[in-house]
Amino acid sequence: MSDILEAFDEYLSVTKALDPLSIQAYLRDLSQLEATLSQPLVEMETADVLAFLAQFDNKRTLNRKLSAINVFLDFCHRNAWRQRTITIPMARTQKRLPHYVSHATIMAGLEGIDRSRFLGRRDYALILFLYASGARISEALSVQRSDVREGWLTLRHTKGDKERIVPLAPLALAAIEAYLQEADMRSSALWVNYRGEPLSRISAYKITQKYLGVSPHVLRHSFASALIIGGADLRVVQELLGHASLTTTQIYTHLEPHHLRATLTQHHPLGAPQ
Repeated sequence: MSDILEAFDEYLSVTKALDPLSIQAYLRDLSQLEATLSQPLVEMETADVLAFLAQFDNKRTLNRKLSAINVFLDFCHRNAWRQRTITIPMARTQKRLPHYVSHATIMAGLEGIDRSRFLGRRDYALILFLYASGARISEALSVQRSDVREGWLTLRHTKGDKERIVPLAPLALAAIEAYLQEADMRSSALWVNYRGEPLSRISAYKITQKYLGVSPHVLRHSFASALIIGGADLRVVQELLGHASLTTTQIYTHLEPHHLRATLTQHHPLGAPQ
């Protein structure tokens, strides 16, 4: 990696406090661009960027790479390494609605877990934890046992290095308590594998795939969707999810018409049948 990208890596990690996976994606895209240039990355022009992007047809791929390039150019401009910056507009894409699974589907999947063994109790507790907290999987795997206290969960390792506190449902708390009674306590991490070591991201993925056929992130979407369907205020959902902007939370207003009708009937004075 070039010196300029190493400096950019530090900027994203320390100043922007981005998620490590986002940083890796940014650096990968910029390294790919750098390999196509005949001059240093900091000296690229609009024509260079457009020539690089011309090889990609998928609009979402284009926008991801554009995001990395625009942030990098702004970083260079802020450090006076460029006299002017370039901001190339994103490609317009069709809004993609988040995939989620229903409460009934999740509970049915949980019924299939053998809780007579330690790993079964852990898997049961982990799925309930994800569904009850709306935590990102990176946040969930960073949780320490001391972060769950008196019915509340403290999430410290979130995007932007912010802290938020989320109440946990009694069913999830009971499942965690049953799991911890037999968990290996050598690690302070809440979620551990059969060797007592912190659970890996791929292991968590295999757990939710095994019982629900979805990734852990779908349970975050399911958490938010269940709240919206139940009539929760959008700003409350924003706070629970840790979104910096309400615009991000608004992707969850994708509900079926009968849910919207039921909410209006229950809460609006003219909604009840006359």
